[in-house]
Amino acid sequence: MASTAPSPVNAASCGLALCTACHRLQPCPPTGAISCARCGAHVSLRQPYSLARSWFFLCLAVLMLLPANLLPMMDIQMFNRGDPSTIIGGVALLVHHGIYGIALVVFVASFVVPLGKIACIVILLLSVQRGSALTPASRTRLYRAVEFIGRWSMLDVFVVAVMVGLVHLGQVVTVLPGPGALAFGIAVVLTMLSSMSFDPRLIWDSAPGEQAEA
Repeated sequence: MASTAPSPVNAASCGLALCTACHRLQPCPPTGAISCARCGAHVSLRQPYSLARSWFFLCLAVLMLLPANLLPMMDIQMFNRGDPSTIIGGVALLVHHGIYGIALVVFVASFVVPLGKIACIVILLLSVQRGSALTPASRTRLYRAVEFIGRWSMLDVFVVAVMVGLVHLGQVVTVLPGPGALAFGIAVVLTMLSSMSFDPRLIWDSAPGEQAEA
């Protein structure tokens, strides 16, 4: 008769939780939360409604990306002549005027970074929620990729701010921020909240021999 592999022992199975503020390991009830005995921070075995909150912020971020791409992102004027342009229009205008470096940065920051982060979060949430074939190690690497991409999320807004600042240095090109920049900034904040709401401990709960907790 084949023997059943014993379930791996982890902190949650022993009723222990780690404080994310001071990293103190302490007893915690299976449901509910306690205050850390050392620093008083909120401590629980798993963040309540982690997946639901992460999906909520992610859906709002996707909705905000629509006006961010449809509304004017910036108004690039040369010799006081120009029209407000969207992200794609701004990239095309920068390329037309030979500003290839900034055009590349704006394109990467406006499309590659936000869409890549959203795609990574969606794959991560689905893999944990539905128990896909992704191994916990692969999910961990994906989570680290989300954290890495998140560092560059505000790059596009930063580029617009820098370009606006150059106007005061006497540059010929005049750049004014548009309403799309505000929508893009809100979308970036929402994706950050989505990744912050995800409890990475759920990655390992769905590993073989461990009980998943939603």
